[in-house]
Amino acid sequence: MGIEAINPFELPLLNTVILLSSGATVTYAHHALIKGDRGGALYGSIATVILAVIFTIFQGVEYSVSSFTISDGAYGTCFYFGTGFHGFHVIIGTIFLAVGL
Repeated sequence: MGIEAINPFELPLLNTVILLSSGATVTYAHHALIKGDRGGALYGSIATVILAVIFTIFQGVEYSVSSFTISDGAYGTCFYFGTGFHGFHVIIGTIFLAVGL
């Protein structure tokens, strides 16, 4: 009975690695753009958009397999509030990058 927390070494760790990787690819794209390397900027941006889409899909999977809801006390509220706003931030960034391509 009660809330069963998500194991942080499974899907959350994978999503963390994906986010850090997308940070590296967008930084690569930015530096390529500064140097005038259009191809590098394009490939870096495309890789970033792909990683962001994968992250968003995995976050949806994480939501669907969670054993708690937003109405399950402070834990559920904080989890969905924090991850939801972050996911929204990733989606908006993905849209901006995709339009910029």
